[in-house]
Amino acid sequence: MMSLTLQRIPAFSSALFCRCSSKSFQRHCSRISSKKVRVSDALSSEETGANVRIQGWVRSVRPQKDNLFLHLNDGSSLQPLQVVASSHLNTRDLTFGCAVDITGTLEKSPSKRQNVELHAQHIKVVGECNPVDFPFKIKERHSLEYVRQFPHLRCRTNAFSSLLRIRSEATAAIQSFFRDNGYVQIHTPVITSNDCEGAGELFQVEPAGHKNDSDDPNPHFFSVPAYLTVSGQLHLEVMAGAFSAAYTFGPTFRAENSQSRRHLAEFYMVEAEIAFTESLEDLMKVMEDLFKAATEHVLSSCAEDVELFHKYTAPGRRDQVDLMLKRKFNVISYTEAIDILKSSSQNFTFSTEWGCDLQTEHEKFLVKHCGNVPVFVINYPYELKPFYARDNQDQPNHTAAAVDLLVPGVGELCGGSLREERLELLSQRLAQAGLADTYAWYLQLREFGSVPHGGFGMGFERYLLCILGLHNIKDVIPFARFSHSCLL
Repeated sequence: MMSLTLQRIPAFSSALFCRCSSKSFQRHCSRISSKKVRVSDALSSEETGANVRIQGWVRSVRPQKDNLFLHLNDGSSLQPLQVVASSHLNTRDLTFGCAVDITGTLEKSPSKRQNVELHAQHIKVVGECNPVDFPFKIKERHSLEYVRQFPHLRCRTNAFSSLLRIRSEATAAIQSFFRDNGYVQIHTPVITSNDCEGAGELFQVEPAGHKNDSDDPNPHFFSVPAYLTVSGQLHLEVMAGAFSAAYTFGPTFRAENSQSRRHLAEFYMVEAEIAFTESLEDLMKVMEDLFKAATEHVLSSCAEDVELFHKYTAPGRRDQVDLMLKRKFNVISYTEAIDILKSSSQNFTFSTEWGCDLQTEHEKFLVKHCGNVPVFVINYPYELKPFYARDNQDQPNHTAAAVDLLVPGVGELCGGSLREERLELLSQRLAQAGLADTYAWYLQLREFGSVPHGGFGMGFERYLLCILGLHNIKDVIPFARFSHSCLL
């Protein structure tokens, strides 16, 4: 039988108690008793004398004979919190860019720039930063082009941290808009066999190390070739057979061999599908309401962050944004748009004949022509649109019930259409394109309780370009993916 031996535990000695009363123990107890707060909460606090703990990164260091002044930011706001400490708390590793853990009390600040400041009692450097090697310098204003060279570090800059907060709030605003209007969110697949845009610019998906075997009856991982999605639309159309309103918000991919300021290989799309609608006006109302609701939320929730871009990057943009929110969006037909372009004195690079696809130069001109207010262009040539766009069956100009929303500074922001719900017409279109077998499942949707429906997609990064006045799409996404770019 196993025996147990009980040992006498020595009494807690007074010497040990004294050691536990050392300064390090007091600092440990202070951190435990201090309430952890964010910089944004501290800046808006009306209470003084509260013992708090704040963790973040040092944005500036200003040592003086008796005092030490720091600016501390944790990503929760554009404005940093001023920290005042005794000069004896200064150390060699307390530098610009380092990560710190500070405890102290919030006190009323004599500065008019902020209500409170943190009077530090203890400062611990958690992560050192060599300011000489750090690519961003404390007193320099770095251009977006320069910052773009450091995708792994650019979130440390004021401009990009502001962009990411705006992006986060815009995401929340879009989700709230759809939720409040009764839409069901659908997580559409990233891996698909569909090319719903018909452009053929796809990333094919195969397992790493995959080798095609000519003798294998099914050489693919899936039963058919698989690709990264270019749109969730067709899968949303599936859901339009069970839900009157559905949406998705996620990444999409285009294998365009371009490094221009307008192109990304990976970007985010907001897409919605509405059942029981036979009107482009229904789709246009949702697009306009979504744009205005999301923008109003961003302007109110991220006022300082938005002002940073409107003040330093795009002066005058705020007036344009306010005009877009105030005015009702314009509506013109594709035929009217062509007439406007052909009657203008401007020399365009691309054709302006009826039947041509509108290019960015055309789209921007049309927006300016309409008073720099967003404009819907409706009823495009039938041959320009994919197989799913509803045939207007009109003559002599054969058009589809499609719509694009053009906005200042960007051009096309949203694209949508009514969907062809008539089985016979859809079957003919797919057969002509040689896609009847590929989209047999899509045809079958029209056989079982199909209803007139339509939808649209909005490029999220283009939306951010529009409201902020930026010009390069690589500046509004956390990690830009484009042709020949380095991947983290």
